Amino acid sequence: MFDAMAVSAITIGLVMFCTWLLSVAIKNASIVDIVWGFGFAVNAIVLAVVLDGDSSRQRLVAVLVGVWGFRLAAYLAKRNIGHGEDWRYKAMRKKKGAAFPLVSLITVFGLQAALMFVVSLPVMFGNADTSPSVGPIAVMGVLAWFVGFFFEAVGDAQLARFKKDPANAGKVMNKGLWSLTRHPNYFGDSLMWWGIWIIAAETGSGVVSIIGPVVMTFFLLRVSGVPMLERSLSKRREGWDEYVRTTSGFIPRPPRK
Repeated sequence: MFDAMAVSAITIGLVMFCTWLLSVAIKNASIVDIVWGFGFAVNAIVLAVVLDGDSSRQRLVAVLVGVWGFRLAAYLAKRNIGHGEDWRYKAMRKKKGAAFPLVSLITVFGLQAALMFVVSLPVMFGNADTSPSVGPIAVMGVLAWFVGFFFEAVGDAQLARFKKDPANAGKVMNKGLWSLTRHPNYFGDSLMWWGIWIIAAETGSGVVSIIGPVVMTFFLLRVSGVPMLERSLSKRREGWDEYVRTTSGFIPRPPRK
């Protein structure tokens, strides 16, 4: 297991350090958001290639994390590239001045690297053990991952289509999956990582990697996901209060009457 952690630390560190260097060159720290999913995918693939674990589980985890990570990176790249630096990093850049590059290395890229390492613990455990092979518990994890992927990918697509219509400017998206939860993409993201953990837990030792999905879910629910987005939307979306009253904040359910 130490080998898996060492490989992950080196891989994630290199990915985020190179991303930081690029951000300094182009004066745009927002690229860290695009590289978030990409870094997970690269780490899972490197672990599967380097470690001597059960090959069937290694390939399974690499494919699932790869599909999630590369899709998320492509989605964010399409949405963000050409729109300048995110307001959060602009504010930090203005406040820190010439010290911003070094500050961002620690507080933006370093912090996200640390989070990526912790959330990736199920990937490390899933790659490190040589037995057992993929079994019924892993199948349950795959099913959970597919449900999560559906909510994240379809939710993102529905929102993108909604935003393309000028008639929807300033309105709340409350159709499709967005009528079941105010954050289908965040719910899906969380569920996928719980699925990865279930796959890793089949090894026995992988059970302890539960800290990965717990941390991912905590940040989505309490830190950088739901709270930050909802504070912003509540000030600029018509019908937001009614939407909050009738629609679940995270776990999907039929809307209240």
